[in-house]
Amino acid sequence: MTESVADPDNDTQISAEQAQADEALRQQLKAMLEGGLKTEVEPRAYSHDAVLDVVSRLQKLAADDYAGKLAVAGFTAQPYTVSTTEDDEDEQACETCMYYLVHRRFCELPELMLPVEENWSCRLWRI
Repeated sequence: MTESVADPDNDTQISAEQAQADEALRQQLKAMLEGGLKTEVEPRAYSHDAVLDVVSRLQKLAADDYAGKLAVAGFTAQPYTVSTTEDDEDEQACETCMYYLVHRRFCELPELMLPVEENWSCRLWRI
């Protein structure tokens, strides 16, 4: 019998094997980001057209082209900081993105579907 792990944010169950696979891939992605993989951090995809452009490019990638997904989505291994005023800054991190599943530590944007860390960021970040 396969043990399941609850994912209350997505109201689904994932198997212990899937949780292990997610963690292994997360570590692989982390190594790519920390190893100097060049990603398209900017321009950020704030407009509808910019989002469509990035999403269209992601849709052309193979599901297992993880380096390509990280690069096109502009992933960073730390939050992206935006200056909102002279004295104020906002951080954009996966943990505050609408596509982030907290308990699974996973990005459920259909074009990405990647295990991530809460403090990572990408240019498709949304509140």
